[in-house]
Amino acid sequence: MGKLWNDVSGNVTFVLVCIATFVIIILLARLFEKLFVKEKFRASGARYIAFVAMFSAIGGALMLLEIPLFFAPSFYKMDLSELPVLLCSFYLGPVAGVTAEFLKVFLKLLLKGTSTAFVGDYANFVVGCCFILPASAIYHAHKTKGTAVAGMIVGTLIMSVFGSIFNALYLIPKFAELYGIPVDVIVGMGSAINSRIVSVSTLALYAVVPFNLLKGACDSVLTFLLYKRLEKVFFREVK
Repeated sequence: MGKLWNDVSGNVTFVLVCIATFVIIILLARLFEKLFVKEKFRASGARYIAFVAMFSAIGGALMLLEIPLFFAPSFYKMDLSELPVLLCSFYLGPVAGVTAEFLKVFLKLLLKGTSTAFVGDYANFVVGCCFILPASAIYHAHKTKGTAVAGMIVGTLIMSVFGSIFNALYLIPKFAELYGIPVDVIVGMGSAINSRIVSVSTLALYAVVPFNLLKGACDSVLTFLLYKRLEKVFFREVK
């Protein structure tokens, strides 16, 4: 009975943390929008919703196309789902970006479910927001190619630093707890790939940091190449 209670309380606590995190992030996005967004595409409510839904759907589909990485355990797989979300936040602002980030994770769960006791999906949302929020805020403060590049670099660095700390302090231990496996087993999966991984902190350093750097770099390069081209297709009449 004691184990059952611990399992239930642990799950409830995780759900409450997820809800609180979403509220905090959406409030932060609204603050960023008020402080930094000087000019954005003006669309009717229906078109705004349609654009957010479109980018969310693309992001959800891209989450299904996971790429295994040679330097990280099998539960770390890269996808390019932040690409449409970043484009959405560049077009419509930070709030739209956070909404699309949430919806694409929700769609992925509907289509595929979870293989990480929802911890990986929660991490995808939180760490993804750490990338798109600073990137879109910096870009919207003064819309130029330079600020777009600067925003994506800053977003990638914040995502990498925060992601590694968040993994080490919360996500990896919570994954082990909810999945019912010892943390040492997870570390051992990393050690089998990289002998320098001997603890949770080194797992974050040698697997999570390069994972997020690579993901941020790929999404940034593709956004830089696609942004203006897609703007002409989707948003030429929305200003």
